[in-house]
Amino acid sequence: MNEERFQKRRLLLACYIVFALLPIYWMVNMSFKTNEEILSSFSFFPQHFTWSNYKTIFTDPAWYSGYINSLIIVAINMTISITVALPAAYAFSRYSFIGDKHLFFWLLTNRMTPPAVFLLPFFQLYSTLGMMDTHLAVALAHLVFNVPLAVWILEGFMSGIPREIDETAYIDGYSFPRFFLTIFLPLIKAGVGVTAFFCFMFSWVELLLARTLTSVDAKPIVATMTRTVSASGMDWATLAAAGVLTIVPGAIVIWFVRHYIAKGFAMGRV
Repeated sequence: MNEERFQKRRLLLACYIVFALLPIYWMVNMSFKTNEEILSSFSFFPQHFTWSNYKTIFTDPAWYSGYINSLIIVAINMTISITVALPAAYAFSRYSFIGDKHLFFWLLTNRMTPPAVFLLPFFQLYSTLGMMDTHLAVALAHLVFNVPLAVWILEGFMSGIPREIDETAYIDGYSFPRFFLTIFLPLIKAGVGVTAFFCFMFSWVELLLARTLTSVDAKPIVATMTRTVSASGMDWATLAAAGVLTIVPGAIVIWFVRHYIAKGFAMGRV
């Protein structure tokens, strides 16, 4: 009976994996075809294999600059988000003060708010300050959503560290910056890894703010991919190749933080 149940679970898991990977495979398949083949026939493998779509992305500044802009925006956002969230999460995990629960809940409500709510205020503010179409503008806009999430995740990891470690370090003569950087931070490196992953994923795929707040100089790849319509129609082949290359950075990040993500699930913060 248990063996039969195990076989059914394996079958369901295999079906789920196939269902989840099929769109990715189809996008990879399309990236090696021409637009004519994509629109004229249905095939599981390219009939006329070509690298021209990837060549277009790596040689056209309008395409490869989008990846560079996205990486810059993500790097700025991750750095600021984690730098701001670390002391805030430590305060929530170690101290009790009036309104701490309400403030913590308010931070999470910002994360649950649709980006469209903040679109007009950001647009007007950046237009007034002359920050439109800059990497910093998009990175700062993403802080509204990434900082609350970062504080929530890091607070969970920090709460799992006994307070006796803090007290022992202070008795031994450690200053707070020295204690935090040399003792406490290494203990929560898993939390920092998980936080960096989720901040990366949001900034990498977020479209509405990125498309509205940029035009040319700082336009990320997600915004570039929405502007592939020309007089000849949609460039499906190049768009598929761009989609494949967009998945690669996320897959690399997941590979490096996979153990930290598993620990985050175990602690109930992911």
